[in-house]
Amino acid sequence: MAKPASTKLQITDTTLRDAHQSLIATRLRTDDSVPLARLIDKAGFWSVEAWGGATFDTAIRYCNDDPWERLKALKEALPHTPVQMLLRGQNLVGYRHYPDDVVEKFVPAAHRWGVDIFRVFDALNDIRNMRKAMEEVKKCGAHLQGAICYTTSPVHSVPAFVAMARELAGFDCDSICIKDMAGLIKPDPARELITGIKKATGLPVDLHAHCTAGIAPMSYQAAIDAGVDILDTAMSPFAMGTSQPPTESVVASVEGTPRATGISLVTLRDIRDHCLRIREKYGAILDPISERVDSDVLLYQLPGGMISNLVSQLKEQDALNRMNDVYLEIPKVREDLGYPPLVTPTSQIVGTQAVFNVLIGGERYTNVTMEVKDYLRGWYGKAPGPVNESIRKRIIGNEKVITVRPADLLEPAYEKMKKEAVTQGLIRKEEDILTYILYPAVAPSFLRGEKKPEELPKKAAGASCQPAGIPSAMEVEVDGEVYAVRIVSVGGSAVAQAVTTGKKAPRGEVEGGVKASMQGMVLKVLVSVGSAVKQGETLLVLEAMKMENPVTSPRDGKVTDIFVDTGDIVSGGDVLLVVR
Repeated sequence: MAKPASTKLQITDTTLRDAHQSLIATRLRTDDSVPLARLIDKAGFWSVEAWGGATFDTAIRYCNDDPWERLKALKEALPHTPVQMLLRGQNLVGYRHYPDDVVEKFVPAAHRWGVDIFRVFDALNDIRNMRKAMEEVKKCGAHLQGAICYTTSPVHSVPAFVAMARELAGFDCDSICIKDMAGLIKPDPARELITGIKKATGLPVDLHAHCTAGIAPMSYQAAIDAGVDILDTAMSPFAMGTSQPPTESVVASVEGTPRATGISLVTLRDIRDHCLRIREKYGAILDPISERVDSDVLLYQLPGGMISNLVSQLKEQDALNRMNDVYLEIPKVREDLGYPPLVTPTSQIVGTQAVFNVLIGGERYTNVTMEVKDYLRGWYGKAPGPVNESIRKRIIGNEKVITVRPADLLEPAYEKMKKEAVTQGLIRKEEDILTYILYPAVAPSFLRGEKKPEELPKKAAGASCQPAGIPSAMEVEVDGEVYAVRIVSVGGSAVAQAVTTGKKAPRGEVEGGVKASMQGMVLKVLVSVGSAVKQGETLLVLEAMKMENPVTSPRDGKVTDIFVDTGDIVSGGDVLLVVR
């Protein structure tokens, strides 16, 4: 049993992880993170959340940053402040379960490179999916913070969350986090839950919430009154909206009380001023939708990071005007799936399926992601509530649903994928093997040095990041071949600097053509010219909105043409191949 916490309120600052994940789609780069970390180290925070979550994915996918080197650099810049990461249980920092042998390699590596505190959670609150990661954290001697994903639904309650905290304490957790990823917790439940957990476990309690619904500051005050030990906050330029309450405001609110943090507002002012300069640099990414108070989140329950990413992804699909339709669809999909808490990866699973249900014509669930299929098969764990069986049967038929811990059915993968990575010449350091295992589709081009960082959009004078009349994409013809071109920046003379994104698949009507339903990257091509295929057979897999979207054959026939290859970027309506 841990010693009782002092009356001093402790602060975990999230600016280097969840704050920019929530507001600018996790685009903060290492070069901008490290100088900020040096200033943050002077504040005296209990910890700084600086790694994990989506930072690993976006580092290699968009920023051309090595996530391991970023962690090392941040640790060196924070000699006086514990570095904290968000670990998705058996998902680690990915979107699916990984075998135990991968967890056994990843957790010690993260600790070795700089993580002091591991916040471990499971999207379904299925502790079976947290167990292995928690065991590995304790073996490392690091601080283990067991997290409860807070949500509201007909199958969730405060007593049930307190019971989960008691179970987590049995795994020798050093503290408990109430992870309110969508900003749903209200003052009375916050007070009741904190009091209940402290009484049941005797452990320090951390409250993490988002301001999306505008409730979090009031719930934080209730939490302070209830004796919460740690609050998660973000520096004000990256606070509020879909992010956390402002660090400066929370610190100021308890000054002169027994709960005073001891953190200097003058020191925080210096950090804030630096954050303002960073915000200006990344300002074109920050969408007003992510900054506003939206009480509708109490209905659709999307976490902060997912909202900014959903905005970005709908823009890619040229469908931002359908945002409200997607919001209305999300709670319906969530109910169909048994009320999972919406946090990575379930927020992506539910959110992406809602997008498909809205954007793709026809009946709901006409196009279903691989992840939804696996969820209904039980591969993500036990759903909190009953799943809509008619939907399950429609999607996976009479397939057996697993009831054991999903990772128990996974074969060891580390050595096998290590050989693959070595054969491809991808490995310069041991941790590159883990990068490859976690993101086998994205990592190879990054590890080969073929990636270039995504250019930050620049605001036109006084307005949007793209001057009026300049398109974001176009098609060009070179020697009779048509190419898709994405415009990445525009000079002062309005001359586009462009990069090709691969040979353009034909559009319009092609006899026997199988089209992409939305923009995405070709992840796998499973057939070749001449292959005989059956109706419903998967022809290729697109990665759309970070989820795998199988493209199936609409008819029995033979593949006569294939217009795409692995890694190609395609748009909705592109003809991918021909089946006749």
